[in-house]
Amino acid sequence: MPVHTMQPLWGVDFSSAPTKKKPITVARGRRAGDVLRLDGLDALPSLAGFEALLATPGPWFGAFDFPFGLPRGFVDAQALGDSAAAVNAALRARCATRMDFRALVDAWGNTQPAGQRLLHRATDGAMPGIRSSSPLQTRYVPVGFMYFEGFSRLLQAGVHLPRLHAGDPARVAVEGYPGLLAFELIGRRSYKNDDSAERLIARKDIVDALEQGRTRLGLRLKLTHAQREALVDDASGDRLDAALCLLQAGWASAQPEGGLPAHTDPVEGWIATA
Repeated sequence: MPVHTMQPLWGVDFSSAPTKKKPITVARGRRAGDVLRLDGLDALPSLAGFEALLATPGPWFGAFDFPFGLPRGFVDAQALGDSAAAVNAALRARCATRMDFRALVDAWGNTQPAGQRLLHRATDGAMPGIRSSSPLQTRYVPVGFMYFEGFSRLLQAGVHLPRLHAGDPARVAVEGYPGLLAFELIGRRSYKNDDSAERLIARKDIVDALEQGRTRLGLRLKLTHAQREALVDDASGDRLDAALCLLQAGWASAQPEGGLPAHTDPVEGWIATA
């Protein structure tokens, strides 16, 4: 049966330390059948702005680009708990700041064999050909900091997290990962963090594919000309990543339990659409 809903959908490209230059980017849209219309793009230059977003009264359904859990091996070794919420609470009790979290991960990692210091979750490698970064990575791409700052705020806001934590059923969040859709569409070609002609063309190719509905999610992204230019011209790729998350939210919002499998590990979580 076709899906027709005016429920607000969000795709969120997250930053653990947002600024005006590098804000949290939110793509807003709504789905009607197999068409997902982009309503707008917002920039949140602070974590306070992100908290205000989460407090927005429902209904809404969002896909957020940060980990919703930690690797089971690390959780068990640290005796952090048996649910995503318990793990986060225990971690925050031990680590007052993100740098404390880095120190905890480093101290544990230094006791592990080489190659086993940055564990991955089952979901990180669930799609052939691509693997998302470890939630224990706090350098280079600081995914661990994104977990530390992002997931705790979802819990504090009382948002419902399918398969992980019961909250307000009118405000629902799933873990997104734009790299999944980008890989499906353009393989390993780079498309962001560079204003080169090659990456500009890669962004155009992704947007063309999204507008034509050439993903396994079966959704077409409806854009205005100005919106299309905004996605393509943003060399950081943040706006495009938010739009990719929006597509994941559009698909997940129409699935039972956000499309997350029944075997989802309650401390690791699962990436929507993986």
